[in-house]
Amino acid sequence: MLNQQVLEVAMRRALELSLNGPAVGINPQVGAVILDEFGNIAAEGWHEGSGTPHAEVMAIHNLRTKLGVHALPQNYTAVVTLEPCNHTGKTGPCSLALIEAGIANVVYASSDPGDASSNGAQVLRNAGIEVLSGVLLQEAEEQNRVWLTANRLKRPFVTLKYASSLDGRSAAEDGSSQWISGPESRAESHLRRSEVDAILVGTGTAIDDDPELTARKPDGSYYENQPLRVVLGESELSKDLRIFNDKAQTLELKTRSIHGALAELWARGIKHVWVEGGPKVASKFEKLGLVDEYIIYLAPMLIGGEKTSLRNIGVENIKDAHKLKFVETKMLGEDIFIRARRS
Repeated sequence: MLNQQVLEVAMRRALELSLNGPAVGINPQVGAVILDEFGNIAAEGWHEGSGTPHAEVMAIHNLRTKLGVHALPQNYTAVVTLEPCNHTGKTGPCSLALIEAGIANVVYASSDPGDASSNGAQVLRNAGIEVLSGVLLQEAEEQNRVWLTANRLKRPFVTLKYASSLDGRSAAEDGSSQWISGPESRAESHLRRSEVDAILVGTGTAIDDDPELTARKPDGSYYENQPLRVVLGESELSKDLRIFNDKAQTLELKTRSIHGALAELWARGIKHVWVEGGPKVASKFEKLGLVDEYIIYLAPMLIGGEKTSLRNIGVENIKDAHKLKFVETKMLGEDIFIRARRS
């Protein structure tokens, strides 16, 4: 096995490669590199989306093409961001592909949490391949947090997103809320929308604000990926609302059950849901402990009044407060961008 420093350099490259794959869809972003006996990168690959060869298979293919042979010399090390799968679906198991290619060593970061796809490492070991796990684990878990969390919890990863004034208000007393955040924050928010599978709002927000809930570029054009628009609640909605236009698909979930809604979305192959409002729906998700990450655009203004971004989340005493940790902060124009999680 090559030394730790060489393996970490290779894993960082594999993590970079993984980002070439689509962020949306039920599959993870995975990158792979194959090292020769001296630790040099001999081939690379990444997963390009559902139904396409996995990262390890692409790297093996590229190495065979480069060398002009099918049978590889048995002195190569595969470095992969995720444990090679042990599942036959639209493609075959990567563990078997690595064995058949004659790879001598396999290194990966995160273990595969899937019920059907896990245990690839043991299959490799049983075949006599040396396996090392956990290389750059923290970096890999952070980068692939959406897919890993969704598959561990068997429900979509939930991001709660809102824009608010400095005093935590989402609207003025007359209900007006455009625009609390600045143009830079809105542009960034729309880019992030294009990287999720679904955007969820309550029927109240759909009726009162009539949002389109699409992902648009600053010039007004639409991103290629448009998330599924989900409306949660039992109120009847007029089909004249913008949420029913032809720019994206819309799903009405006429239920009060948050857990039931997430279960249905998971069954539909949705791995990442953005909860965008309103305060009533957002507070229900938070009260139930179903928020995995918070995206907040904090604007330098004071509004006052009762239109708070969150309402009752079950906190009666300060000691019961839901404590968060800031994962990322930055300035966006005059606004402060905050990405946070439960501490």
